[in-house]
Amino acid sequence: MIRVAVVGATGYTGSELLRLLVVHPHVELAAVTSRTEAGVAVATMFPQLRGHCSLAFCAPDLGQLGECDLVFFATPNGTAMTQVPALLQRGARVIDLAADFRLRDVAVWERWYGMTHACPELLAEAVYGLPELYREAVRTARIVANPGCYPTAVTLGFLPLLDAQVVDLTALIADVKSGASGAGRKASTNLLLAEAGESFKAYSVNGHRHQPEIVQTLAAVAGVQPTLTFVPHLVPMVRGIEATLYAPPVGDDALDLQAIFERRYQHEPFVDVMPPGSHPETRSVRGTNLCRLAVTVPSTSGVVVIQSVIDNLVKGAAGQAVQNMNLMFGYDETCGLCAVALAP
Repeated sequence: MIRVAVVGATGYTGSELLRLLVVHPHVELAAVTSRTEAGVAVATMFPQLRGHCSLAFCAPDLGQLGECDLVFFATPNGTAMTQVPALLQRGARVIDLAADFRLRDVAVWERWYGMTHACPELLAEAVYGLPELYREAVRTARIVANPGCYPTAVTLGFLPLLDAQVVDLTALIADVKSGASGAGRKASTNLLLAEAGESFKAYSVNGHRHQPEIVQTLAAVAGVQPTLTFVPHLVPMVRGIEATLYAPPVGDDALDLQAIFERRYQHEPFVDVMPPGSHPETRSVRGTNLCRLAVTVPSTSGVVVIQSVIDNLVKGAAGQAVQNMNLMFGYDETCGLCAVALAP
């Protein structure tokens, strides 16, 4: 049994993390923090947790947090980096669900996130928490940088092709759609039902913060810097990401792409390679830690097309964080994460 704290648990990612942790057989939830909601019962804000969590939100206290085995940060970008050094000194391990430790290059991080990094000396130590790529490093990590939701869907889709060196890395395209919960639990006019409902739009076409994160990971796999066109979209649904990925093939025209994907993910508990001709739907992974993939080459173009779907709040955030926690503390990787998707 490990003692766990969640810092900043009032958002969608935080509430999803609590949903998973309160039923995890090896977790004692020791503290749930919120500066604005201190003293409010967690189950008052999140009635779905009634009967599962008797804690009240408390103000973050480094002494209390440092007594935990693991501290999750479900906070805005720029928060974890101010507290992680002190927590490490106290012996706690950390999983940050924001972006503070995802990028290796501090100058790149500061350019995209618009602030000075508080502990750049820890960027090299932090492990990027994509288990399908860095599983062994996660096991011994003190700091895990939980991947972003878009990077998870995109990277898992491209990864087998880069491993096999069968696509042109100068012309990768990621056309990605997300539900409104990906923008967080905050008041915003463009996310109102009357604004986002029955509508569909691209955003951040000129550059999105997740682009350098994706490119960094793909470059680590390929050994060279790829050229990626990444365009995110907002669709009128609550949960889910669908990434349609495009990559020009190189080499053997008779390449068995289905076999490449099945071989790469045959031992991965949370990646499901669909049969040929499939079109995975976001609702098939709703509430689960699964990424479902399909790969094909349309006869009209010759370009490899990958379809990747995840629940942005689970495999794209809280579920992947729990998966990393399981690895860090020697539990079965799937522990607490075997839910079947919600349908309809």
